[in-house]
Formats: sequence, C-alpha cells, structure tokens
Amino acid sequence: MSPSASQPRVAASAAQEPAQEPEQESGREPEREGDREPEREGDREPGRESGKGGAGGRSRAADRSGTVRKGLALLEMLAEYPHGATAGQLVADSGYAFSTCYRLLSTLVDAGYAEYEPATKQYRLGLLLFAMGQKAATARGYAGTALPVMREVVEATGESCLLAVLDGDRFLTVHTVDGPHHRITTDPGDRGELHTSALGRVLLAFTAPDVREDLVASLDLSARTERSRTDRERLRAILTQVREQGWALQDQEHDDGMAALAVPVMSPGAPLQAALALAAPVHRCDPTELIQNVPLLREAADRLAVVLPQRS
Repeated sequence: MSPSASQPRVAASAAQEPAQEPEQESGREPEREGDREPEREGDREPGRESGKGGAGGRSRAADRSGTVRKGLALLEMLAEYPHGATAGQLVADSGYAFSTCYRLLSTLVDAGYAEYEPATKQYRLGLLLFAMGQKAATARGYAGTALPVMREVVEATGESCLLAVLDGDRFLTVHTVDGPHHRITTDPGDRGELHTSALGRVLLAFTAPDVREDLVASLDLSARTERSRTDRERLRAILTQVREQGWALQDQEHDDGMAALAVPVMSPGAPLQAALALAAPVHRCDPTELIQNVPLLREAADRLAVVLPQRS
C-alpha cells in the first residue's frame, strides 16, 4: 500500500466560518479546517464535554465508549475495501450521519489508522494497522513458526496452504502460502463463513461443544455457491463426521472452482488453536485426491501445535 496524502484535520474549535454540511455526492474536496458544522448535543468527541461527576459523568463515559466503537466499526468496514472507499460508501454501510462518519474518518486519518487519497476521495486502512498486525502475528508466533511449516507443505503438495483461527462467527485467515500454479482467493486478515469452508468446518467441529452448538444454532447459513449446503441439521451431521475422521473436505461450496481439505491444529489436552488447509482448483486436482494429503497435513498441524503459543 503506497502512502497517500493526509486529509486535513477537523478543527478543534467551532468558532469559525459559518458551518456547511459536507456534500456527499458533489465531488467537492472534503471540508477544510473551520468548515465543518457545529457539533450537536450528544455528538461530541471524547474529551470535549463539560461538567463533572454524577450521572453526567456516566453519560460522558458512555458517549466516549460509543464513539470508540463507531470508530472501530469504521475500521472493520474499511478492511472490506482494500482499494479504498468513499465517505458516501461508508455512510451507507454504517448508517451513521454523514457528519459523524466524516468526523470519525478525520480522526482515524489524523491518528494514522486510515489514509485519505484526495485524487479519488477514498479512504483506506493505514500502514499503522499493518505494523500493529505484524507485531501481533510475531507475538503469537504465526510469522516465525507457521510460515516455514506451511511452505514445506506447499513444496510437498504443489498446492496452496492456509492457516486460520476462529474469530467469532467467522474464520480469520492468519497466513497463506500460494502454490506454484495459482493464487488462492483469500488473504491474511480476511474473514470467511464457517459452514461452507473446510477451515470453518474444522474450527466448528473441534471447538468447545457449547461454543459449537451456539454457533450452529445462530449462524447465517446463506449459500456462497450453488453447491453450498445450507441446512442446519445437515451441518450438524457434517460436523459429527469431521470430528470422527479428523478432517474436513469441501468441493466448490465456498468458492466456485476451488476445493479444500483442512485439519485441526491442537495438542493433546489443549484447546483448539487453529485450522490448517490445502486449497486447489478442481480443474487440476480432483477433490478426492486431496484426501491423500491428510497424513502430511496432520503431521504439519502436529508440528504447529508444538511451536504455536496457546490461545486463551
């Protein structure tokens, strides 16, 4: 991601020129310092309130918490637009007032968590988040210990290898190593459906029973392809089979033209740490042929279980 020009900061004082509402579709440059509208009651940024203590103090604490949550939500939305999104797109996705969304974006840009490109009027995640992600991956042992093992799997099979963890009601891709013949369709940081993917089915099958049942009962089982299985009882049966055989296979249920095989990463007596998968295009590799790689994939998962730090 190439560094982009920073967006002008939002003014700290409302005592400027007459306020104007930022125009969403006019093509005008974002408002400059002193141009933003006066804040409404209950719409102030953290640290801007007056008064002390009592119920007002609790209210201000709640306001600050709400502002932080909104800002974090915008970061998650930006992650869905790797090439950038306009303020208008983010307003539509978030449901926030345009002035609120604009102010939050300005703060994120100012702090380095987002970047703004004046030429396209688009926002995207900042390099600061990349640096933070690298530190988190290093601290969890993913970068230094997982990648060498995954590269060995790719060299031995000629197929792509993925490592993912359970993240709420989705899987979170931690690392990928592309095979020599194709590039896989997910990147580190991407989140995906549990019910249609081999990674997700392994994570569901081997997580704690109460967590599994809560997820199976509440997941949105929308189809991703014509082959996706969307029946809840059928999913329960699949997960039982996955637990019994120790691996999961999906054939074009998550992405058209792609099949995947996955196994759990877990040491005896320890909780589930991750899922390790091989992915291959079906035009070159019959899905049933992937099953021949179960022993190799299990051996790699066992190695990862020893070297990866335990997840709490």
